[in-house]
Amino acid sequence: MAFTFQINNDVKFKHDEKLLAKAEGFRPEIKKERIHPARIVEVIEDPLKLNGVGVTESDKSIDKIEEYGLKRNDKMILDFGDHRVGTFKIHIDQTGSPMDAPLYMRIKFAELPAELAAESKDYEGWLSRSWIQEEFIHIDELPATLELPRRYSFRYVELKVLDTSPKWQAVFSDPMVVTETSADYSGFEPMRFEDPELQKIYDIGVKTLADCTQDVFEDGPKRDRRLWLGDLRLQALANYATFDQTDLVKRCLYLFAAMTTEEGKISANVFVKPENVPDDTFLFEYSLFFISTLYDLHQAHPDEELIRELYPIAKKQMNITLKMFDENGKLNPDENYPVFVDWSNDFNKDTAGQAEMIYVMKQFIELVKVVRDSEISMYEKKLELITDYAKNVLFRPEKNLFATAWDEYNIASQVWMVLAHVMSDEENKSIMQTTIQELFPVKNIATPYMYHHITEALFVSGWKEEAIALMKSYWGKMIDLGGDTFFEAFDPNLPDYSPYGSTMINSYCHAWSCTPVYLIHKYVL
Repeated sequence: MAFTFQINNDVKFKHDEKLLAKAEGFRPEIKKERIHPARIVEVIEDPLKLNGVGVTESDKSIDKIEEYGLKRNDKMILDFGDHRVGTFKIHIDQTGSPMDAPLYMRIKFAELPAELAAESKDYEGWLSRSWIQEEFIHIDELPATLELPRRYSFRYVELKVLDTSPKWQAVFSDPMVVTETSADYSGFEPMRFEDPELQKIYDIGVKTLADCTQDVFEDGPKRDRRLWLGDLRLQALANYATFDQTDLVKRCLYLFAAMTTEEGKISANVFVKPENVPDDTFLFEYSLFFISTLYDLHQAHPDEELIRELYPIAKKQMNITLKMFDENGKLNPDENYPVFVDWSNDFNKDTAGQAEMIYVMKQFIELVKVVRDSEISMYEKKLELITDYAKNVLFRPEKNLFATAWDEYNIASQVWMVLAHVMSDEENKSIMQTTIQELFPVKNIATPYMYHHITEALFVSGWKEEAIALMKSYWGKMIDLGGDTFFEAFDPNLPDYSPYGSTMINSYCHAWSCTPVYLIHKYVL
């Protein structure tokens, strides 16, 4: 992992109050539901689950929870039956002698059993440990109802008594989570399949999307909890195939459009609490994907007025990015504006970035046609130049693959060139056949984000059976490891992989992993 935080304190942002007001007008209603735990469980070794950790039902009954007194170092794990996002509440009393010392306890929230087995004191990753979902609490007087103010993302809640006194024990009752989502199930009709494996992948994809659908399309409800543009593009596609909440897509687009740098560049992500703030992080394709998200929205729900309103911001992203290409049409990467593609840095991303530009330019030219911009011929010529460089320099006929600046042949290069339709449909099918033969099984790819693009490239190039098989082996593996939602980062060859140095900080419900619902809807049915 060679990633470093971008710190650009000298960047100045504009705030378009008119656009921010429009974003505010599309703020969704957060729907809440009270849910009680399904059972009490215990941690066990399970080689089939993530990190070899699973759970089994305890001999304690959830219906008799108030009968169990917990003393020093005793703990109880509540299983809420499925992944939940919301606030936690529980009633606490004491039994035995009078309460002669405060209750000192820890509450740990876990999306997967593996997190229950991990101890925060052992964390040595490079992201802040403040993301770890646990609370250390003193309570001086019991009985009391404890309502934690933070929102958590979890299935399991571990209640551990760190200390009381030898004279009394803590007793718990009425635990609940008040879930939060803006996903609207009222008009949603889930798809049904004869294939049970595909059905499970689809259902968990919907759940992943719903739990990330909050005040905005969040990156992940456990960690980051903000709006990222790369994630937004994929969430929006999944959204059109499920809940179809167009207003929330518009809200997110307005937020990005309203807070650009003085030169017009869009940030990779924005914060919306306690106020709207753009991050000082910039990624090559994330800024470009503002164009893609706008284009995809227009394809799903044509809105010429919205296109005209946001076109100047889209055009600015295109013009800024075009400056990174030389007179031959070659991308010259900028380390201050990195090409992301995937968390893994084990491959060169220049060619994938070149293809991403072609992919977005084609969409942009369609928007140019909508607004009748007189500069359309200039953009068409630029597209031709950049595409010709890909065809004539980057493509190697003897290999039937695209090469990188390092003379490297990697999956990302082929996938994005296929998605950009740089070559003909027949050639694309041949390129992906060579990719399957030479570069499969997939290696050095760390995220469902890139696996989504690999899978879609297989679909669009005519390799439907291979695409479905990859979907089952990848997203299905997360389910086999115990996932109720799909993960942020996952390498099936290294299940304990983390881009942050520890799985303790990983998000196991993440926006960019929900896309099987879109892929299945578009290509399987």
